[in-house]
Parts: sequence; structure tokens; C-alpha cells
Amino acid sequence: MTPSGHGALTVSRVRGRSVATRARADSPLRLLLPDNRGDALWAYTTSYGGGLVDGDALSLHAHVGPGASLMLATQASTKVFRGPRGSSQRTGLRLDDGALAVLLPDPVVCFAGASYSQRIDVDLAPGASLVLLDALHAGRISRGERWQFSRYASRLDVRRDGRLALSDRVLLDPSHGPLDARLCGFDALATLVLLGDRVAPFAAALLDRVGRTSPGAHPGRIESASPLDGGALVRIAASTAAAALGAARSHLAFVAELIGDDPFTRRW
Repeated sequence: MTPSGHGALTVSRVRGRSVATRARADSPLRLLLPDNRGDALWAYTTSYGGGLVDGDALSLHAHVGPGASLMLATQASTKVFRGPRGSSQRTGLRLDDGALAVLLPDPVVCFAGASYSQRIDVDLAPGASLVLLDALHAGRISRGERWQFSRYASRLDVRRDGRLALSDRVLLDPSHGPLDARLCGFDALATLVLLGDRVAPFAAALLDRVGRTSPGAHPGRIESASPLDGGALVRIAASTAAAALGAARSHLAFVAELIGDDPFTRRW
């Protein structure tokens, strides 16, 4: 699918702060760069039209220079409209030594009949660090559209020093069986990835925290945690988006310390 909206972002460390030395986006993709109190660059993606329409294929490539920090999020949930061709998003990140990227997008919400695919590729230099949240919601539940999309496919590849550190795939296709029944009443899924030297202590604490949680401790929510080499992978399934995002926010409370400001203050 030919990209219909391409963006490029370069973040550099200048006089103790991370700044955008290059930022461009072609319609329907938009990039917003609000001020914040920390030393990271904050960037929000959004699109004209309130969501992804049939045929949209957005892509964003970001380069975070040595010692720089980026917090990348979305202005709102990514709404995916129905259509025969489907829509897609691709994000590519390259982090130099000492760089940090924090990805905190709002959930993807696929409407009934929607087909959507996404791909995230992250290349970390040996001293770079990553915090990533990826979340999916069941759809417009108030309109009876619980897990009624045509297809959802997600691919995440993270490399450290050129070597594959994590390769994760999610495919939800009703042709494999009714999604509502297969997802056992859960309406939101979330994945957290922590990787790199700057987040290793927080990853270790998170592994311990989730590992010590007894089954049934959080009604309507289940979690699992797996160690990565220098990090952690956490999966969350919850009965509501609020429960999933609340858990993610709790697990990622340390982000404010890393970037000098709290990105959750006015969200979730």
C-alpha cells in the first residue's frame, strides 16, 4: 500500500534539552510539538478526518540523536473506519547511543468491518533505551461493535546493536473463529516493552511486581510478564480500556522521572 501520509522527525540534544531539528508531515498525517517542563521533545501524531479511512497508509520515521529523548504519543485514540482496501500505519525509530524513546499512543479502535495493519521497527544503539506501549480496544461497544472488525495485524521488531532483541506478532482475524468468544469477555489488550540501560532497573522492578501478583488480585484484568535481555515484556488483558490503561499508567509511572515531566497528567 502506497503511503498517503509520510512524516519525518529528527531529535537532537542542544544545550541540555532535546529539540526537533527536523519535523515534517504530509497530509493526512500531522505532527504536533507542544512545550513541556522536561528535557525531552514531546511529539503527538494525529490525522485529518478524525481517524484512518479506507486506503490510508501513514508512516513516520524518527531519528533520536546521541543523548536526546523523545516522547511520542497520539492526540487521541486511532480510529479505523471500515473499507475494502483497509488502512495501515508504520513507525520506524532509530536511536543513537544514550538516546531514549518513550512511545505512549492511545489505543487503536477498529470499527465494524475495518481492516488494519501496523508495523513498528526500532533500532537501538548499544546505549539507547526504549519504553513502548501498544494498546487495542474492542471497538464501539455502545453500538454493538465489540470485536467486529475484519482484521487486525500488528508487527513489532526491536533490534539492539543490529541484533534482533524482540519480535512480536498479533493477528486477530474472525475467519479463525469469533473474536468475541475467543477473547473471553476482555475488551482491551495492551503490551508494554522496556529495553535498555536507562530502563533496566524499572524493568526488573516491574517483573517482580507482576510476578508477585496473585491470580484474581485484579478482577477483570490479567497480566503476564516476561524478561528480555536488559528489559521486560508485559501483556495486559482487561474488561475495559480504562482498566488496561490504568494498569499501564501505574506500571509506567517512572517515565516522569526519566523525561522530567509527566505525560499522563491530562490523559487516561
